[in-house]
Amino acid sequence: MDEILKIWKIFLNPAVDIIITAVLIYYVLSLLKETRAISIVKGILILLLITIAAKLANLRTLSWLLSKTWVIGVIALVIVFQPELRFLLAKLGTGKIAGFLFQVKPDWITSIIETLKYAKEKTWGALIVIQLNVGLKNYIETGIKINGTVSKELLISIFNPTSPLHDGAVIIKGDKLLAASCILPLTMEKVATKILGTRHRAAIGITEVSDAWAIVLSEETSSISLARDGKLIRNLTLDELKKELVKLYKAKEFESL
Repeated sequence: MDEILKIWKIFLNPAVDIIITAVLIYYVLSLLKETRAISIVKGILILLLITIAAKLANLRTLSWLLSKTWVIGVIALVIVFQPELRFLLAKLGTGKIAGFLFQVKPDWITSIIETLKYAKEKTWGALIVIQLNVGLKNYIETGIKINGTVSKELLISIFNPTSPLHDGAVIIKGDKLLAASCILPLTMEKVATKILGTRHRAAIGITEVSDAWAIVLSEETSSISLARDGKLIRNLTLDELKKELVKLYKAKEFESL
């Protein structure tokens, strides 16, 4: 046990410390990218280098002046950049770590449920494919690439019958809507071909050739179905569908989550 503690203190502890610090700095900088705060960060780094150089060169007056500047500068930055600090904390609170700690449901689930609720009331049809580990590039290329964030507004605009994109399937991965109006393979299962419409057959078909999940809203009956592993679960309520999607999210079955 003493040997393990010794190895930890001498070798592992410094390495873990450096890695965690580096990851944290990278994450913060990536969040601040393309905001006005990034220019300030660059200025702070330059000022830090000047401070270090002044101390190494034993420039006492400059070192004293810079030390006072740091004290005043930190307070000024907190006051001036309150919006950026709130933005940073908000992003941390909605990120993957927060989701793991507090079991936050991803926004794409809410967007899908709210879209289906709206579409049911309007008696629209809808077909949503959730890509998991198996890529669906061949089917994405049959539609119109979007590469936008999944939202209720975007989905509703697509499934509106007056939209040129409402025919075919929407393919999403995590919180990204990859493409719309995609053509999917139809299942050739005999019973399905006799009793099911094109949307339901396409939903089953895509789950036969991949590990994707497919959600179908029937235009005729306004019923909701979920296809996975080549099987169709019919007449789900919105609450039941939401529970299934939350289970999928918690299982972390695809990389984007």
